[in-house]
Amino acid sequence: MRGPDHNQSAMFSYLSPEERVPQDHPLRSVLRMCDQALRKLSPRFGRLYARLGRRSVAPEKLLKALLLQILFSVRSERVLMEMLDYNLLFRWFVGLSLDEKVWDATVFSKNRERLLRGAIAQAFFEAVLAQAREQDLLSDEHFTVDGTLLEAWASKKSYQPKAEPPSAGTGSRGEILLRDTHACQTDPDARLYRKSAGGEFQLCHMGHVLMENRSGLPVAARVTEAMPDAEWEAALEMLAAATKPGATVGADAGYDYARFVSAVRELRITPHVAQHSRRPSRLDGRTTRQAGYQVSLKKRKRVEQIFGWVKTTGLMRKLRHRGRALVQWMFTLALSAYNLVRMRKLSVQAA
Repeated sequence: MRGPDHNQSAMFSYLSPEERVPQDHPLRSVLRMCDQALRKLSPRFGRLYARLGRRSVAPEKLLKALLLQILFSVRSERVLMEMLDYNLLFRWFVGLSLDEKVWDATVFSKNRERLLRGAIAQAFFEAVLAQAREQDLLSDEHFTVDGTLLEAWASKKSYQPKAEPPSAGTGSRGEILLRDTHACQTDPDARLYRKSAGGEFQLCHMGHVLMENRSGLPVAARVTEAMPDAEWEAALEMLAAATKPGATVGADAGYDYARFVSAVRELRITPHVAQHSRRPSRLDGRTTRQAGYQVSLKKRKRVEQIFGWVKTTGLMRKLRHRGRALVQWMFTLALSAYNLVRMRKLSVQAA
């Protein structure tokens, strides 16, 4: 029997958003891990706000809204506020009641700047990693490092000559290069760069990730200027901060250079770098004959999954923000979201 098409939108509902969301919804476990990390950040949040004055957007709600933006690939803050207004799942995750008014997009963006000044993204990233460590998901011995280009929110037409170009260049022999005489007017931190000889030049930043090999979780992240040596320098910085002597680090053939290999060994870390096919490798049989070397080469490909997720789902293929500090902040938060999703999958597989 066909049911009547009555409009009952004026009727009241006595069900809360908590009752509307299924108990087995994937976001429930993500929210539990997120709330646990945010509780550790509460003292840090308190130091960012004055004791008196008008109440601002709760930093916990603000951060959870930004996570939703990454998880559901919401392109702008304005669209995010619109979805928060009518999407029951979004309201439940952030912690807004059905009658609570959603923030203005401009107010939301301005409140995000306070979190940027407090380095909250890095603190949240570390709090999520602490949970992974408690669950024995992290390896302290085997890692992989790699970098990728992040296309800047700028046009090539904005790459204009500098008003006062330097007298000395930054080339390997002191040559004056294009990056010495030109700069991006839209995003001064972006550089015109290509990663491969056959690739296209683009205005970009360079993102770097250090991944542990047991579960494929990123444990360190950096955003740097797009330069030939940036991958090596960022990799060494992350290794020195996040690893211990005796560890191994896998990398692609772009890291098979004497300067990088020797610097890694100075940190008392074993380089498991893929051997370059067009010139003599800096690794010999003492390293390549080990079974662990082949394992590292297989695990190394997992880092590409991280970059793929961050760029497609995490909105980092074409950046929406300008300035390296803000790009670093959003890149780190996107990796935190990846870790939350990855940890949830690992917990389901373990069960």
